[in-house]
Formats: sequence, C-alpha cells, structure tokens
Amino acid sequence: MAKIMIGKSSVTQKSTRFSIRASAPQKKMIAEAARLKETTMSDFVLEQAVLAAQQVIADQAHFKLPKKQWKAFYAALDAPPKPIPALRRLLTKPGIFDAHN
Repeated sequence: MAKIMIGKSSVTQKSTRFSIRASAPQKKMIAEAARLKETTMSDFVLEQAVLAAQQVIADQAHFKLPKKQWKAFYAALDAPPKPIPALRRLLTKPGIFDAHN
C-alpha cells in the first residue's frame, strides 16, 4: 500500500478491492454504526474486520518458555487464587439488579 502525505498526516492508499453481500437490515445497521463513528461504511467495515482478524490470530498465538519458566507459569495457573478482600466484598454484596427484600 502506498502512503500519501496530506498536510502533516499520511493516508494509506488501498490497492485491492474487497466486496461482501449483506441483507438490507445488516447494511442499514452497518450504515448507522458508520454514521455514529463519523466514517464511511467501507472504512467502518474494514476497521472492524481487521480488529476481528487480529483477535482471532492473537487467540491462536503460541508461545514458548524455557523449562524452568514453563514450570513456574504452570504452577501459577494451578495455584489457588490469592484472597482479595475488596473483591470478595464486591462479589458478596447484592448488586443493583438483585431483588431487594
């Protein structure tokens, strides 16, 4: 992709076309979301697709650790959780959506 300088910022020039089919309600929803984000439908769809693709790829990432670090990592995963009093209070007091008697 080529970058074009406009003032002090650069804009990436896209060189390939990517098209999709959508139902009328889907297109309407995407158009509304793009309007709310103050962008074009094309830029909105591309941005959201790239974010989703990055997440899928990140979820599939593998990492390797030396044996000693792996054992420490594995032990940390298997260890009981550390008590956090503030979290315990938060999770045991009634929430705003709980029925009040």
